[in-house]
Amino acid sequence: MKYCVGIDLGSTTTKAVILDEDGDILGRGITNSRSNYGVACDVALAEALIDARFGLIARELRSAGLSPEETEEALEEFGRRFREQQYRSQLAVFEEKVRALPDVRGSGNGLGGVVTTMMGTLRDETAELFGPDTTRRSDFFRDLLASRYHPLAESLSRDGGPDFNRLLGLFDKAILQAENVPAVAGDFPRHARAALAALGSPRPELVRATDEAAGIGLESMQSVGTGYGRATLPFPKDRIRSEILCHGLGAHSMFRATRTVLDIGGQDTKAIQVDDHGIVTSFQMNDRCAAGCGRYLGYIADEMNLGVQELGPLAQRSTRTVRINSTCTVFAGAELRERLSLGEKGEDILAGLHRAIILRAMSLLARSGGITEEFTFTGGVARNPAAVEALTGLVEENYGAMRVNISPDSIYTGALGAALFARREWERGSGVPEEVAS
Repeated sequence: MKYCVGIDLGSTTTKAVILDEDGDILGRGITNSRSNYGVACDVALAEALIDARFGLIARELRSAGLSPEETEEALEEFGRRFREQQYRSQLAVFEEKVRALPDVRGSGNGLGGVVTTMMGTLRDETAELFGPDTTRRSDFFRDLLASRYHPLAESLSRDGGPDFNRLLGLFDKAILQAENVPAVAGDFPRHARAALAALGSPRPELVRATDEAAGIGLESMQSVGTGYGRATLPFPKDRIRSEILCHGLGAHSMFRATRTVLDIGGQDTKAIQVDDHGIVTSFQMNDRCAAGCGRYLGYIADEMNLGVQELGPLAQRSTRTVRINSTCTVFAGAELRERLSLGEKGEDILAGLHRAIILRAMSLLARSGGITEEFTFTGGVARNPAAVEALTGLVEENYGAMRVNISPDSIYTGALGAALFARREWERGSGVPEEVAS
């Protein structure tokens, strides 16, 4: 099966979208961006290929006569078991990297025994971490492991073990190496077999469908990269496109009547005007810093010891919106602490912060030409319900009643646009086979 891929290397996450020969979305993948951009692209693509194979499994299950409800139920449990096996493999690599650190290897200081205790506990907790009723703040390995490792290190230190900061130092050194092994997370056949075994008595249809999907060859015909880090993408220059063009085309593909696009990503905000073909006619970007972008919200979440996805729901509990005059990322923590020291409630501060972020975006929209016809909100911040609420209110206040498009897959808009550009290149005959993915 031939495919084209678009990769969006953002400042916080890297996304990949795969299109099949008919131009339909075959798979999506996402990972956290890291110091090694090539690895981030490889991992995002590996995740998209896994997603594609899950889509192929779903197709085989429906062909076998399973109802949509039965297919969804089978894939939900199988998917959890698959992610559990991925996590176990990554955990094993992490342990290997920790034990290879000079501080641990043959030091005679007792750290080896502490590592053995910690890793045993982390392995024992894995089944619970991927239980059907468990809510996880993130699906990225680094975040999942940190959510368990940090409390465990604190507990051991408090009970007379090594200094907490020393144990955190081990984590910081080893995680950089462990998460840069893309083949571990992307080994579909191995993890699929282990997941089926973990199910105990899987449905015969699921076993057959998984074998069929694993056996289908996936051949990359063309790829295009974009994003905040596009200058560092491991792609030839002729296969890199502006993120403005990709977000405009991606939004138009998702919502054909779109004429205005707002993208709030990790490091920048873009207001884009497109025509009825998805071609950009004008745009504006924040031109100085990441104030009011996803990175700012990340710092606020860290200060409040919350996951980024928890900020929006907490802000929606506000009964009084605090007026915020600055959304400077550099001073995010200091500003938050000052507000709290003045007696302001966390949810009221967050409501004010979300409104301030959207007010900055509204200014960019006005400078780009305003909002005409249908309006589409994309990027990671589009998943934040408080940001969406503030945006829809301000759009109606300034432009009247208007349709605001927000897709559950809005974070992939740039990668989708890049994939569409890749497919156009392939259709023009410039694409050549690049590789056969496992």
